[in-house]
Amino acid sequence: MKKFLIAGLFVALLLAGVASSFASGSPDGLDYAAREGCTFNADDEITGGTCMAQQEQEHQLGDSPLADYGIKGIDNEYLSTGLSGVAGVLLTFAIGGGLFWVLRRRRPVS
Repeated sequence: MKKFLIAGLFVALLLAGVASSFASGSPDGLDYAAREGCTFNADDEITGGTCMAQQEQEHQLGDSPLADYGIKGIDNEYLSTGLSGVAGVLLTFAIGGGLFWVLRRRRPVS
């Protein structure tokens, strides 16, 4: 069981660290739907039309260290994206493992 968990964590870290650099930079489905109905200029600014994207505001955590799928302060885009993916996998694994450990230690109610 331990080898399986280590292998799974390794694969997840490899995918997050390496494969995330090859993700598409094109808007995803939600971005596409939010932009539908508006017209944009060459700088990707809304110039007309009506769409949900016109109501867009800056996110409260937009200045956080892991905002925008990268790590603040790292100029290399591929390294920044890969490291943020690795950090996300490690954080998720730590939270999930901690919850599993806490729940496993509980005694059954008789």
